[in-house]
Amino acid sequence: MGATDWLNPIKGFGVTFHTMFKKVETVNYPEEQKPTAPRFHGRHQLNRWPDGLEKCVGCELCAWACPADAIFVEGADNTDEERFSPGERYGRTYQINYLRCILCGLCIEACPTRALTMTNEYELADTSRESLIYTKEMLLSPLGPGMEIPPHPMRLGETEEDYYRLGRNNG
Repeated sequence: MGATDWLNPIKGFGVTFHTMFKKVETVNYPEEQKPTAPRFHGRHQLNRWPDGLEKCVGCELCAWACPADAIFVEGADNTDEERFSPGERYGRTYQINYLRCILCGLCIEACPTRALTMTNEYELADTSRESLIYTKEMLLSPLGPGMEIPPHPMRLGETEEDYYRLGRNNG
């Protein structure tokens, strides 16, 4: 035993007494919410084109990129009578399981059409497990002015390329 070993317990109490009398910062979280950082990774959102068609083409790349296996996508083919996206396919079933999601953002990087982005919403707690599995309807962005509920024909051009050029120029 060294000459200063008997001081170790006293040093430990010194740290305790030092922090015991500091003023505690109170966080009024539910009443006062602090703004998040601009690049904060929160809840996901499926985006739409300006005419209301969905940007998701059902490619399933986001599901493949997810390290937590939290995303389930099932693609289907568009028809002339029922068109949900400007491409050949659309995401018929889209689910994100927030019980598994680690909010890493790899799904966002994998998306070729920027259909999937992350919002600043971070309150994802709930009382049941089923309510933390978000469906396509829960993830789709709301319709804005001038948008029409799909299915409907393409309004921003005749081809899929017109939509991608529009998306690249506007965002």
